Amino acid sequence: MDRPNILMIYSDQHRYDCVGANGHPLLQTPSMNRLAAEGANFTHAFTPIPICVPARCSILTGQWPTKHGVIFNFDGETFRPLDPAIPTFSAAIQARGYRTVHIGRWHVDRRRTPIEFGFHDYVPDWRYGKWREARGLKPCPHNQGWRGQTDPFVRPEESSLGWGADQVIRWIELCLQETDPFFIRWHMAEPHLPCRPAEPFASMYPPERIAPWPGFADTLEGKPRIQRQMRATWGVEGMGWEEWAPIVSRYLGVVSQLDSQIGRVLDALKRLGLCEKTLVVYSSDHGDMCGSHGMVDKHYIMYDDVVRVPLIMRWAGVLPAGRTVTDFTSNAIDLPSTFCDAAGAATPQSFQGTSLLGAAAGTGATGREDIFASYHGNQFGSYSQRMVRDRRYKYVWNATALDEFYDLEEDPGEIINRISAPDCRAEIARLRKRLVAWMEATGDTLLNSMTRTQLEEGRIV
Repeated sequence: MDRPNILMIYSDQHRYDCVGANGHPLLQTPSMNRLAAEGANFTHAFTPIPICVPARCSILTGQWPTKHGVIFNFDGETFRPLDPAIPTFSAAIQARGYRTVHIGRWHVDRRRTPIEFGFHDYVPDWRYGKWREARGLKPCPHNQGWRGQTDPFVRPEESSLGWGADQVIRWIELCLQETDPFFIRWHMAEPHLPCRPAEPFASMYPPERIAPWPGFADTLEGKPRIQRQMRATWGVEGMGWEEWAPIVSRYLGVVSQLDSQIGRVLDALKRLGLCEKTLVVYSSDHGDMCGSHGMVDKHYIMYDDVVRVPLIMRWAGVLPAGRTVTDFTSNAIDLPSTFCDAAGAATPQSFQGTSLLGAAAGTGATGREDIFASYHGNQFGSYSQRMVRDRRYKYVWNATALDEFYDLEEDPGEIINRISAPDCRAEIARLRKRLVAWMEATGDTLLNSMTRTQLEEGRIV
């Protein structure tokens, strides 16, 4: 089998449930739905860490954040950059003869560029501002802050998403002039807040038609204090759904605008006869609260709103169409191994994931019975969390705060913290042991003689 071209499309802060194919009742995402119908839709994909820079370092290195060591964004309390000596999938497939191109948001290192991590070419997203200015297009107003607003000065094709799609299509056409296969990675800044959709997407979802998220009614009773602090820090205490709905409307509008530009790229692949020669992957670094649990952004929490992500793969003629994969998947840990597998490149021994091609084809499985994630703090101090989640239950170990335990079957919105419920003790003990095993396997330095005893013997107040 010939090595495929690979196109990776990676968004920022896209919730799993905000894809039409994943069941959203209003959202129009025909291009993502098309990918899912023509390929494999992974319904239980999770980020290894719900924060941007560490997740992007994981998707380069195939390592859990506790292994590669980048656990904060650039403004984190003790940020340290990724060690360029750690093997990356991009360097591995570059050595295999791939032309490697990174387009858009980098968000890995403030000094080093993708060129120093295995990419031949780099189109940074800051060029969009120069492009927009050169065409006499006014900058989008920012007077509404993180709440976002309509961008009144551009058409969708003139937005940053439209510009990004143009760059992807241009590079696909350029790479076709060479004999080597290409790996093109398009990282976008959307739908990260503040959301500023252009028309017609800005008006596509009337706020009054948008139902609250399943977790919106949370009073935060019996939850760690830091969640109430998050509301206070952002100034959103007491906001009703009538105030959140316009913000969610813009978020959904940007997702549809994003989807429309993905559609342009997919059409280009079809026009160029590349559908059967290209593995297309769509995913995101993490989700977004966007009003769920009365919060915004993604910090100090492990709700599915932020840890569960979309993951869709299409390789026409090779992977079966319309396949739903329910295996647990850690997207940033497993995709690097997947890219090496597809490219016929040697997978670095330091990678900690597994290729998803077998699961997508129905010839294999990830073998995971549960999934894990970590968080270490960022906006206002260090705060260690570890999560383990299976089909029904989620346990969150908050090392310096009240733990959390949710019955996802009975409480899909994760509103009721059952950590103190007597009838949950056995499941909590089981998941704590699973967490210890994962921390041990991944070299998590938070696991020591004291914390191991806490978790294994239940010595947690």
